[in-house]
Amino acid sequence: MNQTHNTQLLKLLGIGFGIAATMGGTIGTGILRKPGPIAAQVGEPWLILLLWLAVGIYAFLGVLCVIELAVSMPQAGSWYVYARRAFGNYFGFLTGITSWLGTVSALGFGAYTFSEFISLLTGNEDHNSWIAIGIIVFFTALHLIGTHIGGKSQQILTYTNAIGLIIFVVLCFTLGHKVEAVALQQTVERTAGAGMLAGIITALQAIFYTYDGWHTASYFSEENKDPAKTMPRSMIIGVISIISIYLLVNAAILYVVPIDQLVTSKLAAATAMGLLFGEGATRFVTVFLLVSVLGILNSQSMFAPRVIYSMGRDGLFVKFTTWVNKAGTPYLALILTTSLSILLILSGKETCGKLSDIATFFFVLSYAAGFVSLIRLRTTEPDLPRPFKVPMYPYLPIAMTVLSLLFLAGAVYSDLGSSKFGLIFILVSYPAFLVIRKMNKVEVLPVMRK
Repeated sequence: MNQTHNTQLLKLLGIGFGIAATMGGTIGTGILRKPGPIAAQVGEPWLILLLWLAVGIYAFLGVLCVIELAVSMPQAGSWYVYARRAFGNYFGFLTGITSWLGTVSALGFGAYTFSEFISLLTGNEDHNSWIAIGIIVFFTALHLIGTHIGGKSQQILTYTNAIGLIIFVVLCFTLGHKVEAVALQQTVERTAGAGMLAGIITALQAIFYTYDGWHTASYFSEENKDPAKTMPRSMIIGVISIISIYLLVNAAILYVVPIDQLVTSKLAAATAMGLLFGEGATRFVTVFLLVSVLGILNSQSMFAPRVIYSMGRDGLFVKFTTWVNKAGTPYLALILTTSLSILLILSGKETCGKLSDIATFFFVLSYAAGFVSLIRLRTTEPDLPRPFKVPMYPYLPIAMTVLSLLFLAGAVYSDLGSSKFGLIFILVSYPAFLVIRKMNKVEVLPVMRK
């Protein structure tokens, strides 16, 4: 006897969750961990801030584009939904899988980062992989309980994180004048000698990873009570808050930490607190960072399964990913997502260290697909209801597409080792698509209805 399974998501989310998803899906350990490596690549404080601002503007303009798509097509899956509607099944499949794999990689990287912070507190690195796996299992269990508790936990973690970062900025600017400045000439010369262009591209790769998540609320448009009304406000407020916090935190770190010391720092916020309050303060920052990691892991555990849920519903992924429990969670899609992240963690420390760069390649590829889809849909479906329209059309989405493709080309050129995973996937994606299509016995799927 055939058993029927519920495949319907629940409309439980509003503007508070939208802001929390945008901020919590973006602000994690990157802002407190990446400034050191970025400084090592660039060397000039003014250029560091300029790069953070530039990617912030990219994220803000990207949000304007994705809002139009999200409110006109309020379905789970974000980039996948838009690409499939605009260009058909294969392009949708390619975009959906790259979006999903990028988040799977980021989830594994974030969980392993969490374990590294635990090892800083305990002084023991022997169990990092198992700690990382444990935190992923914890969030899997949490979200199996339901969408409501996942949304509430996201709001609590996000706002706690934001308040902590603001306190950090205030402390740095209030007490930072006590720290002696150190000459930075040696650092600038070392960076220039290594090749400034390559350094900028590598720095941008790190900053793009840190900003990724600005579109997170769009994954939940199907579960939003009133997406046309609340999503534009929540996403714009969220991304402006992110840009402001990122610039303030970077300025605070640069104000306190001498550039020659910053380039060797693996945890810039802890270095800053150590200079202000002594080495004992670094432990406090590490505890705070654990909260930061929890917020972004919670968000990623929520939205990544929505991608393959939506793909499964359209026949472009295995059907069991569409099964939803009574609390609104696509539970088998969640378990599949977190299980793959666990496999990446088990693949070794060296692989875990590359996961953020691999994720960045996949993320930006998804962005480009989304921007192109916006342009295509304006042409093919001019009558599609659009409660929000991106300004400066078509120049803005065209510019965003070009910028995304230029970044991808630069990433491949400067870091082929990480980018090759994305390139290999693109090569095998069409055979994989044919297998999935044949498995589901679907030749031509209908275009998504309005």
